[in-house]
Amino acid sequence: MSLRRSIYKSPAQLRLMIAPGLATAASLDAARALMRAGVTTLELDAAAEAAIVARGGLPNFKLEQGYFHTVCASVNEDVVHGIPGARVLAPGDIVSIDSGAILDGWNGDAAFSFVIPDPSRREVVAERQKLSDVTEQSLWHGIARLAEARYLNEVGDAIEDYIESQGSYGILTDYVGHGIGRSMHEAPPVFNYRVRQKGPEVKPGLVVAIEPMVVLGSIDTFVRDDDWTVATSDGLAAAHWEHSVAVHKDGIWVLTAEDGGAAQLAPLGVIPVPIP
Repeated sequence: MSLRRSIYKSPAQLRLMIAPGLATAASLDAARALMRAGVTTLELDAAAEAAIVARGGLPNFKLEQGYFHTVCASVNEDVVHGIPGARVLAPGDIVSIDSGAILDGWNGDAAFSFVIPDPSRREVVAERQKLSDVTEQSLWHGIARLAEARYLNEVGDAIEDYIESQGSYGILTDYVGHGIGRSMHEAPPVFNYRVRQKGPEVKPGLVVAIEPMVVLGSIDTFVRDDDWTVATSDGLAAAHWEHSVAVHKDGIWVLTAEDGGAAQLAPLGVIPVPIP
């Protein structure tokens, strides 16, 4: 008889998830520091890997069968799962970097989007920057709701409510967030939009990766010939932001943010509490 693994971690297990979360954050910081026109996505990948290794971890994306890189680097109309390579970033590009680390058997996962300045295309840059900002803030609204939610799917309510308040954007429905722990992708699913089901209870031990993926146009996508990269069917730009967040007996803590999410959650009335 097999026993179903609980989606809730013990206090000791939560503490073990702090280090891989910080290694993941460091990898994104390293990629962000290099982000400019003329840099290749493979250079961003190398910087992210070096940051993870420096903290004693390993890139967990490389544990995915058939994937050989530390990050996913998705540019412009590519939404997620873009493969790093020789592509040179150009002025005006919007770039989404998704990274993860494994350390002592526990995982972290996070992502951010960045718009490269282009003085010759100010309107394009402004449109893409707003897309990124809306996506990022929808993530923080979802995290803030998690702090007070009774059920997990309230997170999707908060994300969609915020995005709708900002204009006409599309929220991908084919790809969602997930639980995280011993494996990078675990139950339960974390929806970025309203659903009828309540989802599991939000209680101490729940750890989830919340990751809204938002587009300027249609939510229809396709997978490129590399069998990984997900792109918008209409060719319009996309943004992707993600954090891994733990619920514990005293509150919530964003594992993939150096300050636990304090700076971004303060305007939303939430004070994250370090895991005891």
